[in-house]
Amino acid sequence: MDLDMNGGDKRVFQRLGGASNQKVCFHWRAGRCNRYPCPFLHRESPPPAPFPGSSSSTNNKRIADDDSGFAGSSHRRGPGSGNNTWGRFGGNRTVTKTEKLCKFWADGNCPYGDKCKYLHCWSQGDSFSLLTQLDGHQKVVTGIALPSGSDKLYTASKDETLRIWDCASGQCTGVLNPGGEVGCMISEGPWLLVGMPNLVKAWNIQTNVDLSLTGPVGQVYSLVVGTDLLFAGTQDGSILVWRYNTATNCFDPAASLTGHTLAVVSLYVGANRLYSGSMDNSIKVWSLDNLQCVQTLTEHTSVVMSLICWDQFLLSCSLDNTVKIWAATQGGNLEVTYTHKEEYVHFLASS
Repeated sequence: MDLDMNGGDKRVFQRLGGASNQKVCFHWRAGRCNRYPCPFLHRESPPPAPFPGSSSSTNNKRIADDDSGFAGSSHRRGPGSGNNTWGRFGGNRTVTKTEKLCKFWADGNCPYGDKCKYLHCWSQGDSFSLLTQLDGHQKVVTGIALPSGSDKLYTASKDETLRIWDCASGQCTGVLNPGGEVGCMISEGPWLLVGMPNLVKAWNIQTNVDLSLTGPVGQVYSLVVGTDLLFAGTQDGSILVWRYNTATNCFDPAASLTGHTLAVVSLYVGANRLYSGSMDNSIKVWSLDNLQCVQTLTEHTSVVMSLICWDQFLLSCSLDNTVKIWAATQGGNLEVTYTHKEEYVHFLASS
């Protein structure tokens, strides 16, 4: 992902092909071209010269190999692995892929299959490939956790179950019934922390200690750990805080943070701050020293689904189809330095 931190004039995904005019698109330079195909160039340099013996109408198409049925040497190659379009089926027919994601595929019901001209993948290039698919949950998966030192993967779902998977074989080795719909799940050390209606379940997978942390009102949608504190974002807009007591091996209530007017659905700890995103479209910044709110960010126009810190930046993604990058000013407050519009971006992750 090419992020221009010096003004944000570039589009993160630049369309290089399909231009019939040698002029550079003015709207592309400003980062807001929405024409597809655009008749102007979406890059600064001129397009490459046509390959000898080929016509200009086929420069951006790749004819699939008759033997393999796929273009190129790898079946996992996406549209970012060379040109931004690619042919999928052999014979005399070429299916030209665009950079746009297929909405029907994202919903799991595209009737065209591999013949669809829109993308059927979430990533471009050879960076990611599917190892296996874990089937078993009957509803939306709301949490995935790999506890430290464990060879088991844990998944949680709105079907009111937790499934345990063997990392080596990919087989389900157990199903737990927590007693309610799971809103989120994280792991911290040996602890598996599960957000549920009106409580947080804490399981120690090493000692089998099972704790129920009461206090939340409604569903717990988000959990995060910072130093020795556990934070839970709840349906009523509050953030409940527990402090881990090493002497008693328990979680003691520490505080309740209020200020959001709707459910808190994303939490992140970084740079001695707690960041909370809410269905009220705002982000609140809390000091970990005194647990007071120090700033409220209101630039998003829909639910703030995910937050991460990356170097000196805060990144936020929202159902308004934008990812915003925030940086601190000289006064210490956060301001937006870059906004990227992207369809189907609901979650950010870092390693």
